[in-house]
Amino acid sequence: MNAEQVWIVDDDSSIRWVLEKALKSADISCTSFSNANDILSALDFSQPQVIISDIRMPNMDGMTLLSRINDAFPDMPVIIMTAHSDLDSAVNAYQGGAFEYLPKPFDIDEAVSLSQRALDHVQEQSAKKSASTSKPAGVGIIGEAPAMQEVFRAIGRLSRSSISVLINGESGTGKELVANALHSHSPRQNAPFIPLNMAAIPKDLIESELFGHEKGAFTGANSVRQGRFEQAHGGTLFLDEIGDMPIDVQTRLLRVLADGEFYRVGGHNPIKVDVRIIAATHQNLEDRVAKGEFREDLFHRLNVIRVQLPSLRERKEDIEQLAKHFLSLAASELGVESKSIAKESIKFMQQCDWPGNVRQLENTCRYLTVMASGKEILVSDMPAEISAAPQVQSDDNGIGDWQQLLSIWVDKQLQSGERDILANAVPEFERICLDRALNFTHGHKQEAAKKLGWGRNTLTRKLKELY
Repeated sequence: MNAEQVWIVDDDSSIRWVLEKALKSADISCTSFSNANDILSALDFSQPQVIISDIRMPNMDGMTLLSRINDAFPDMPVIIMTAHSDLDSAVNAYQGGAFEYLPKPFDIDEAVSLSQRALDHVQEQSAKKSASTSKPAGVGIIGEAPAMQEVFRAIGRLSRSSISVLINGESGTGKELVANALHSHSPRQNAPFIPLNMAAIPKDLIESELFGHEKGAFTGANSVRQGRFEQAHGGTLFLDEIGDMPIDVQTRLLRVLADGEFYRVGGHNPIKVDVRIIAATHQNLEDRVAKGEFREDLFHRLNVIRVQLPSLRERKEDIEQLAKHFLSLAASELGVESKSIAKESIKFMQQCDWPGNVRQLENTCRYLTVMASGKEILVSDMPAEISAAPQVQSDDNGIGDWQQLLSIWVDKQLQSGERDILANAVPEFERICLDRALNFTHGHKQEAAKKLGWGRNTLTRKLKELY
């Protein structure tokens, strides 16, 4: 069987002929059938990778055929064609399990592109199945970018150690995941891993959370309560957003790190603990030390080994792998079929800024699992908050995409409620073109006018208007 094979079923011979010619021109082998019964009989002996079916056919319609194919070959993409390009037709096709919906009359290039996407989907699903059988189950840290490989090496080097580690990275880069990996690959792996986010706890409760309290220590303390240090005894205490820890609590933490013991709030008996500290922050602790907002001696206690996590912007080569992983996870959580993602969508995602980093990408994949209309995620499915913030890429000559820059500028003007956007933009556009043309021609006005497609008088007038 050819690696790229499409079967077409339509009672209209002209449609079959047009599709066959177009697909074969694109080096996609295909076979056509005039009715649903013939294609079902052929499926008993061999199977294509993709089927394109009309919806209105004699004897058996396309929706019935789609149901029969889905029952027998649930992973086979079926593209449904219909002359009724309305919402109900599209919804019925998708609900029936169609890979995509192609309204008639269709554009030939669109039909070929859609067929190729379906073939790519088959290959991707096949690769995903191979990967799932060759890799152990479980969620790990994903990344092939050089910066992530450095993180993996650091985890490996620290696997036999219980030394303190400070993790630096922007919000959403996966600091707790790395902390958990450091614990899981350490001699303390069978003991507790206790996380605590400093930024999520009211300041007046932090001491009680860390060190526990005795009964009657304060209003509402109706019983003895263990703090996170006691809970983490023998294991690892992960202090996330350590930069937000109040100065007075920093002093108590420093004493615990130095002496290996502490007192519960309201307590009089010292409690000895054996705890490894892994701290994390998105802030520059050196700056906070310089401003007197973080104790220098505590900083040096924590900063024995530092692990720097890259932002998603710095590891864009990992976005495809991460997106596919998160789409699979989201589908599993929601109990739905995992969606594939088009190559154009991956390229688009790699151009986005991702201020929320991996966490934002994960949430976007959850959104796409629910909201993307087809089985394959297209650029048009992307949520507005990431569609509005692509980074400007450069072409082979190193020249930025000015249209993309202009789009971003227009979006900002619209969002800020500006009026007369075009009236403001055109003079600025002309001024820049005029300025660069004069610069290129070394101030020669007639030559600059020719470059711009203006007459000499127009250029002179524009100089007066724009400068």
